[in-house]
Amino acid sequence: MPKTSGVYTRVQPELKEQVEQVLSQLGIPMASAINLFLHQIVLHQGIPFDLKLPSRMPLDYSALSQEQFDAEIGKGMVSLNTGKTVSAKQMREKMQKQYNL
Repeated sequence: MPKTSGVYTRVQPELKEQVEQVLSQLGIPMASAINLFLHQIVLHQGIPFDLKLPSRMPLDYSALSQEQFDAEIGKGMVSLNTGKTVSAKQMREKMQKQYNL
């Protein structure tokens, strides 16, 4: 067996749990998944996926002033009154696609 070296990192407990659930369904131990990732970094000579910010983030209503909030609600009312609406399911699907959720 080849000699190995330890890699230690700290992650949020919720993230670790979510990753473990996915890897469990795939039948891949965490150590093997990390090892695969490290091999891909070597093969790609960098991170093996694009690292970029989303083109647009959802609006954070808690960061708006009262006037800005009222203006956004006004936009929503105009859309509602003119029939420019989508179902919650359609919006969820669009956000999942757009923000890789």
